[in-house]
Amino acid sequence: MDPQQHARVDELTRDPYPLYARARRAKGLTYVPEFGAWLVARDADVREVLRRPDVFSSANAVRGGVRPSAAALAVLADGDGGSPRGRVVVTSDGLAHQRLRAPLVRGLGPARVAAALPYAAERAEALVEAFADDGRVELMEAYAMRLPGQVVGHVLGFDPADVPLVVRAGHRTEALLSRHLSEEEQVAAAHDMVALKRLLDGYVRDRYAAPRDDLCSELVTSLVQPDDAEEGEAGLLTLAQRTELVAHLNNFLLAGHLTTTALIGTAFLHLLSHPDQWRMVCADPERMIPAAIEETARFDTALQAFRRVTTRPATLAGTELPAGAELLVAFGAAGRDGARYPRPDVFDITRPAAARHLAFGLGAHACPGAQLAREQVRLTLELFIRRFPGLRIAEDGPPVAMRPTLIHRAPEALHLTW
Repeated sequence: MDPQQHARVDELTRDPYPLYARARRAKGLTYVPEFGAWLVARDADVREVLRRPDVFSSANAVRGGVRPSAAALAVLADGDGGSPRGRVVVTSDGLAHQRLRAPLVRGLGPARVAAALPYAAERAEALVEAFADDGRVELMEAYAMRLPGQVVGHVLGFDPADVPLVVRAGHRTEALLSRHLSEEEQVAAAHDMVALKRLLDGYVRDRYAAPRDDLCSELVTSLVQPDDAEEGEAGLLTLAQRTELVAHLNNFLLAGHLTTTALIGTAFLHLLSHPDQWRMVCADPERMIPAAIEETARFDTALQAFRRVTTRPATLAGTELPAGAELLVAFGAAGRDGARYPRPDVFDITRPAAARHLAFGLGAHACPGAQLAREQVRLTLELFIRRFPGLRIAEDGPPVAMRPTLIHRAPEALHLTW
């Protein structure tokens, strides 16, 4: 991709909403060459795709738009050691998807979410205490990029000392696959990705040998299946089993903390950019915080788009698609569809909750961690309202720039003061 194309992709991912609006107005689907895919932008069309996984496969759901350098690929290949690529829930279909998803749904049920909340509240308080007397904070680095990783690590049963690598590797994975980094940055990202895989492999083997009362153990013990192609030593996992479990854990971690980090950032960005609505939340937090979370998710969702590929010829929105056609299914575009939401481009936390958005997906691939994400944003808003009643976006801070990605849309930095 040449520099001009790089700039165009960067522009589109930092602010995709004008593109979405044009695609919704167009007859049929719009092909976007920068993404190499047909853009699905209308709410009804997005819902149709999500309800027909047999026709619109998730096999390419998170394929990155940037190919890493040869040096970065060499690091990743060396770290894989020739092991096969593991399957993950977000890129699986049918029975394979059901098998991978089932322990996540069980493991992230109401009881485990409720059990995690005291820890989440404790860590949130500790993070805030570190900057409470400063009078200002860059929210993303000091808080939003820390709390979700700590919470998901706790739910999985990880050692807190391992969480910084988990968080750093997650953000660098996203950057390597979606940004145009220098070769030095790409190689550093690849080394972190390899280090995370090795860390997760250690957890997989440990929890298989001695399960505990944590989600990591539940995932490992639920997903181990007899492997006809390879027989390991008695009582040990095969390489193929370990590879699948590591990939599954890695995928869960990326989904578990990056999206919540993004939602925390966009919630504060839009609420504080609309002071009247921030005052409404402060005046009636019990009622208005849940409304603010849902409106943030609709208006500027963290997960803007996933890819799909057609398994056979299909027609969508009047556009005939051959087998193997690439689609970019834009949840972010569906959230701004005027056919479903009055005044769709207006951020309004008083919007009726009946108009359910697609920010957390729909159907077979609906996000199993949605409630854990919502609860972390809720307790964060409650905490900041209590501790910083004069909270506002710092006027002397740099202009807010959004991250150039459609996977976890968030402010790159958000400077706040009180």
